[in-house]
Amino acid sequence: MKINLIGTSGSGKSTLARRLAAELQLPYIEMDTLYWCPEWQGTPDEALFDRLEKRLSATPGWVLDGNYNRTRGIKWREVDLVVWVDYGFFRTLRQAVLRAARRAWTKQELWPGTGNRESFRRSFFSRESVLLWTIKTWRSNRARYEADMANPQFAHIRFVRITSRQQADALVAHLRATAHI
Repeated sequence: MKINLIGTSGSGKSTLARRLAAELQLPYIEMDTLYWCPEWQGTPDEALFDRLEKRLSATPGWVLDGNYNRTRGIKWREVDLVVWVDYGFFRTLRQAVLRAARRAWTKQELWPGTGNRESFRRSFFSRESVLLWTIKTWRSNRARYEADMANPQFAHIRFVRITSRQQADALVAHLRATAHI
C-alpha cells in the first residue's frame, strides 16, 4: 500500500503517518527530511524530485508524510490513498504552538544531519516562524485539498479526510484489518 498524508503544518500528519507506518509495517518517508539541508536551506526542486523518486521506488509500499504541492506528479502517480488530516484551525494552531515550544525547549535536531533546531525566537518572533506559516497557509491548503479531491486528474486516488481523533483511530483499525501483513 502507498499512502500520502497531507495537512497544514501542525495538523498531526506526521504523528498519524508514523503510526500508520508502524501499524502497517511500511517504511515511513518524511518529505521534510528530503527537503531540508543544514542552516535551514532547502533542496532545489530537481534534486528534491530525484530524492523523492528514489525513495518511493525503493520499496513496494510506503507511508509518505508531507505536502510539497509541487511533488504531486511524482508522489501521487502510484499512490493508493491520500489522507488529509484536517482537525480544524484552532486545534491545528494549538498543536503547532505546543510542538514549536517543545522543540525549542529540547533543542532537538529536526532532520538528521541538518543541525536544524527550533528556537523560541525563530518559532515565535520571526518571519520564518512555523506558526506564522500555519496561520498563513491553513485556509489556502484547505481550498487546494478540496479542489484536489474533486479534480478528475486524481480520480484514481482514494482520498480520506480525517477531522477527528476517532476517525483517525477508525482509519488505522480499518487499514490494519485489511492489510496483507
